[in-house]
Amino acid sequence: MSKVYLNSDMINHLNSTVQAYFNLWLEKQNAIMRSQPQIIQDNQKLIGITTLVASIFTLYVLVKIISTPAKCSSSYKPVKFSLPAPEAAQNNWKGKRSVSTNIWNPEEPNFIQCHCPATGQYLGSFPSKTEADIDEMVSKAGKAQSTWGNSDFSRRLRVLASLHDYILNNQDLIARVACRDSGKTMLDASMGEILVTLEKIQWTIKHGQRALQPSRRPGPTNFFMKWYKGAEIRYEPLGVISSIVSWNYPFHNLLGPIIAALFTGNAIVVKCSEQVVWSSEFFVELIRKCLEACDEDPDLVQLCYCLPPTENDDSANYFTSHPGFKHITFIGSQPVAHYILKCAAKSLTPVVVELGGKDAFIVLDSAKNLDALSSIIMRGTFQSSGQNCIGIERVIVSKENYDDLVKNLNDRMTANPLRQGSDIDHLENVDMGAMISDNRFDELEALVKDAVAKGARLLQGGSRFKHPKYPQGHYFQPTLLVDVTPEMKIAQNEVFGPILVMMKAKNTDHCVQLANSAPFGLGGSVFGADIKECNYVANSLQTGNVAINDFATFYVCQLPFGGINGSGYGKFGGEEGLLGLCNAKSVCFDTLPFVSTQIPKPLDYPIRNNAKAWNFVKSFIVGAYTNSTWQRIKSLFSLAKEAS
Repeated sequence: MSKVYLNSDMINHLNSTVQAYFNLWLEKQNAIMRSQPQIIQDNQKLIGITTLVASIFTLYVLVKIISTPAKCSSSYKPVKFSLPAPEAAQNNWKGKRSVSTNIWNPEEPNFIQCHCPATGQYLGSFPSKTEADIDEMVSKAGKAQSTWGNSDFSRRLRVLASLHDYILNNQDLIARVACRDSGKTMLDASMGEILVTLEKIQWTIKHGQRALQPSRRPGPTNFFMKWYKGAEIRYEPLGVISSIVSWNYPFHNLLGPIIAALFTGNAIVVKCSEQVVWSSEFFVELIRKCLEACDEDPDLVQLCYCLPPTENDDSANYFTSHPGFKHITFIGSQPVAHYILKCAAKSLTPVVVELGGKDAFIVLDSAKNLDALSSIIMRGTFQSSGQNCIGIERVIVSKENYDDLVKNLNDRMTANPLRQGSDIDHLENVDMGAMISDNRFDELEALVKDAVAKGARLLQGGSRFKHPKYPQGHYFQPTLLVDVTPEMKIAQNEVFGPILVMMKAKNTDHCVQLANSAPFGLGGSVFGADIKECNYVANSLQTGNVAINDFATFYVCQLPFGGINGSGYGKFGGEEGLLGLCNAKSVCFDTLPFVSTQIPKPLDYPIRNNAKAWNFVKSFIVGAYTNSTWQRIKSLFSLAKEAS
């Protein structure tokens, strides 16, 4: 699970083995040459070539062994732990349904109410955190981090390996908790919550340590210093960091920053969305149980949640302006980002901002197999009811495939309408779950009406849906809207809902033009049989992430994730994400014994002779940076003269 770094004994043994086999072969060749003198000359050339090949092979074997993951060593063998399931996560839970599913309750103004968006069932009430609560969390996290920051990688890997095994063995429970609080289907939770979280953990276990190793740099280039000065970057924990995460993936969005924080030696205070407090409490308790089982301080991970700011309660802004945070990662919307950046600026806290997107799914004329493409499009649009930051927001199709693809999708949605509902208890087969709330239904319907009024065709859906079995649930019909053009509001604004938008392009360049016409720049996809053309499109898209002949795989691959333009800035995920949670400390040091920098007499305070000091520095600069050997020799004599 971790990289194997060979010590000198292992390398010497490997070299000896390879050399022994080579020597044996060489003796046989010499014997042949002695018996056949006429081919000695030819064989000598062959020996030279073979020696080179053997050397290259030895180097290749070394590199492969060094870069091959090893099995989990006993130093971080996973530790088993357990956690009782919440009552509401049990099969066939009969929770009461609320008339109102608002997070506010007039009878408990300082509490957050939680409901299942798919059924309207009441999950519980939780006290909104106060400024005093936030101070206590930061203090506890800081105290725990003072020890954790000095931990070695074996301790950190042990925690991640234990968490990995728990998730792998408790998928059903984790999915039910996530679904109960977010309204998504079990299948959507399996792919969007569990799969990507396990991938992040496993990637961090296998590759994270390499990313955080000290990075050697070339050091000074000048002639005098380059012989004895070394330079490197050492990556150290920041301290207590924070992450403010969205509700659409309550498990993955919460655990992602926690995994990165713990592995980099930081403590973290996570602020979850007030929409998913119930599940977040369980998931953070899961992490804390894991830490306890590994004999680590559970205070390393803290959970905060509070109601949106009001005249009487400003705890949310107090959180984001807290001077105890050394870094903030924010996942959410543009309007909220403005408030967070304003608050964080008070303490000069750096912020990574991951906002929404208007991701384009581009289908070129060379693309084939429209049946397969339509399956990808429907999954990328309707998974989690379209509430995905890298979900498909626009399907841009070049003219040769446009009409056929529109017909394909419309026929599929007509013949087999997507079934909406809740499958948490495995009582029915459903294709699409609920939205987190009904707050945006008016906005979504208005976007569809605006597009139709300007010439778009509404082929499927387009409005909210009152579920006969779950009337308190928040459902919006799967929608197919075609012939959309850039001047329509739905082409420029993030939908974040189950609306499949199709746009027709004249050619490849027009596809790119349409894709870049929106103010966002998070991700995108391009499909076609001509790889050169696909790469041209990928290079032309103004986004932070692109998948070629696939959808959103750049996220699964643990590449640095983030957008440009209206989609934010900064990256999390991958090596860059880990390094962003570290203090990159620049260190310069001596590489030769008994050689170190001394202040020359002409430059030592008090300056005895300014003219002599000037000539000394001038000669030093010439000798350090000239490309002329003769000038360097002259500068050395000049330095000796001025130093006397």
